[in-house]
Amino acid sequence: MKTLIIGNGWIGNRCNEEWPDATLSDKKINTVQDVIDLLDEYQPDTVLNAAGIVGKPNVDWCEDHQFETIAGNTFLPIMIAEACQRKNVYLLHIGTGCIFYGEAPDKKSWKENDFANPAAIYTRTKYAADLVLSELPNIGIARVRMPVDNRPSPGNLIDKLISYPRIVDVENSITIIPDMIRVFYEILEKRASGIFHVTNTNPIKHREIIEMYKEIVDSSQQNEWITAEDLVTTGLAKKGRSNNIMHSENLEKFDIHMKPIKEALREALVDYLKKKTEIN
Repeated sequence: MKTLIIGNGWIGNRCNEEWPDATLSDKKINTVQDVIDLLDEYQPDTVLNAAGIVGKPNVDWCEDHQFETIAGNTFLPIMIAEACQRKNVYLLHIGTGCIFYGEAPDKKSWKENDFANPAAIYTRTKYAADLVLSELPNIGIARVRMPVDNRPSPGNLIDKLISYPRIVDVENSITIIPDMIRVFYEILEKRASGIFHVTNTNPIKHREIIEMYKEIVDSSQQNEWITAEDLVTTGLAKKGRSNNIMHSENLEKFDIHMKPIKEALREALVDYLKKKTEIN
């Protein structure tokens, strides 16, 4: 399976490292024709769209750069989708689970067909793309959430948490990157259409993540625990962050499964320690 990865960012590069028949393009896309030219050049069986705007140093950047965020998270995926539709190439688009805020309608977990309630410009632009692309055939949308990798990286939730002197102790669904890469590949192989919540089963609290990090990686890690309300009132964030619990009904329909979070997190942290030691 030849896969063209669009987007030279963290997740795009991680997938490219693991998939033997993948090609990563960092070509800037301005028009649908730009994407068609890429498809003609590489002749892929499938496309992974890993391009988008997250904002640096965090999503608060998007609040002050709204048109750039709309262009990268809404217009760009639609252009890629149009090109793939014209060439009859399957597209897997990476979405985000941060479009859900708070408790799910069923009081348990957010499912793929639940209507989201995004509050920030970043999440609104991502959800806008979901609403459009989910109506088209031969397209999958893979929503990831607070990704944790098995190696140090600025985007890794582990590196973010250990760098913060104060951390919100909330329960969330998260995505372990090595598990995500495997699941993405299975979705691409099956050309599975629809929306998929690519998060590991069962939620976990930030406090549990830090405790496991201290057990496996660094017992000297210290931080202060604060509430979600403190995050905004103390000026640490411009808007409240999304905290939610997600579940995938659609992955199960295709016999695709994510590992339980504590099992996958422990495996990732053991590898993280090895790679951190190699770097140092």
